[in-house]
This record gives sequence, structure tokens and C-alpha cells, in this order.
Amino acid sequence: MKGNPEERAIALGEYITANNATVRSAAKAFGISKSTVHKDVTLRLARQNRGLYQEVRRILQVNKEERHLRGGMATRRKYHPERSAQ
Repeated sequence: MKGNPEERAIALGEYITANNATVRSAAKAFGISKSTVHKDVTLRLARQNRGLYQEVRRILQVNKEERHLRGGMATRRKYHPERSAQ
């Protein structure tokens, strides 16, 4: 979904809130770069829809706080696949 950046920012915000999505997963779903997603939801969305922006910001903050845990789980699955099944 290239097109109008303002419409894309709203669509990204709705997608992130509906799916508790990360920036990376939203970028993959929309076929755009992570940088574009981040710019759309932090700058453009803040100007257009303040309420949606606040929800997205809360979700992205939780994702940021949990990313070190996700990295640890990915490493465990990579090197010890038998342990991660437990």
C-alpha cells in the first residue's frame, strides 16, 4: 500500500492496534520499510488522529520493553530447539 501517506498512516495505526503488531510485522504486511512505518505512526499519525496515535504509541512502547525477551527466546530456539518445546 504505497499511495497517500496520510491514509497509509491511519491504516497502519489501525493495523497495529488491531493486531498488537510490531513495526517490523506492520512493514511486512503493508510491503513498506520499517522506517516508513515508524515515520508514519510517529509523525503523520500524531498530526491526524491523536487518539489513535496514543494507542499505537502505547503498543510500540510495550513492544520496545519486551524486545530483549523476544531476542532471548529466538536465540534459545535457534541453539536449543529441544528446550524451547518444553
